[in-house]
Formats: sequence, C-alpha cells, structure tokens
Amino acid sequence: VFLGLALLMSLSAGAETVVIEATRDATLIEDPLGERANGSGPFFFAGRTSQAQNGIRRGLLYFDVAAALPTGAAVESVALQLKHQSGNSGTHEVRLRRLQADWREGASSASGGGGAPSMPGDVTWRHTSYDGEFWVRPGGQFLGRVSATAQVEGNGTYTWDSTSHLVQDVRLWLANPRRNFGWIVIGDETSGQTAKRFASRENPDPASRPRLEITYRMSGRP
Repeated sequence: VFLGLALLMSLSAGAETVVIEATRDATLIEDPLGERANGSGPFFFAGRTSQAQNGIRRGLLYFDVAAALPTGAAVESVALQLKHQSGNSGTHEVRLRRLQADWREGASSASGGGGAPSMPGDVTWRHTSYDGEFWVRPGGQFLGRVSATAQVEGNGTYTWDSTSHLVQDVRLWLANPRRNFGWIVIGDETSGQTAKRFASRENPDPASRPRLEITYRMSGRP
C-alpha cells in the first residue's frame, strides 16, 4: 500500500499543468450562401435555433497548443472548459470533433444566434474565409469520431473531461502544428430550440472565456 501511494505521489509531482485561452473562435451560421457569420461576437452557439429553416449553429475553437507547451512535453490529459450563458433550457449533449481544414475568425460580431452579415475573412457555413475560400462541404470539415462530450443544461461552467481522443488531438497538434485546425462544437441538431450559448474569447468577462487545461510531463523526467 505504501509503495503504491509513494508511486502515485511521485507521478503527480512530476506532472505540470498549463491553462490556455482560445486563440480563435466563431459560430457557423447555417446559410447555403454563407452570408451570415459571427466571428468576433461575445458568444458562440452550438445546436439548433427555433428557426424553421437554416437553424443549425456550430461553434469553432482553436487553441495554439504548440506555443503553450515546451519542447519535449508529453501530453497526459486534456480538459476543455466552457461557460454556458442564457442558452436554451433543457439538457442536451454537446460534442467536440477535430476539424480537418483551416479557417479564419473574421470581424463579424453578434450577441444573438442569428449572426451578422458576413465580412471579408469571416468563416461561414460555406466559407473557411469569406468569400473566396470554401469548406469541401458546407457546415465544416471534421472527423467522424467524437473527441469528447458533455451534457449541458442551464447556466454555468461545463467541462469536457479528458478522453483518449482529446489527448490524441492535442498530441497531434503539438507534434505537427500545421495540422491544428481546432475543434468544432456540435450540439443537438435534431430539434429546434436546443442551441446553447457559450462565452467566446471576446467575452467581456475574462473568467468566462474558453479555457483548455493540459497536463504534461517532460520526456525523460521521472
């Protein structure tokens, strides 16, 4: 028992943790022409609004993990924290999937789920950068497998706990920063009034902004 406890304490003592904020985030506003966007608003959205058509919203998040971790870091666990504020009520699953194409944040800004008119450089439902660069398919390019999930209900802070896929994502981005396109945040898109509203990196309250916690150990260090 004492040997096991001593080993656990040693492993804990050798690990280090860094917490970083998102470098980019945005909302994909469902629109076949890509004329609505929300790149720099104080919130981003995931789920479906009450609109009869074009109601899907998907969040995008990018963290520059290569700049935040030292050379030789071995990632052990990853957790994402988001603040839900005044989104639709009811408990709905919100999933993270790894993006497979680069995108731009853009200057459009809206507090509501309807977005704002797209501006040059905005990421939209159709564009990775409005209005000359495109997703291969509208709505974003992302892996089929889910990196992590969380059940989101009312107002509060929610954590997407570490999974093997979250760790794999961050390890990939650390080893090959050019393949870091971030995650897409997908809510319940099966019915209306499920959209969740999360504080973005532009939110006026710094404590509410998206945060990524990474625990790592230096290679060769006990």
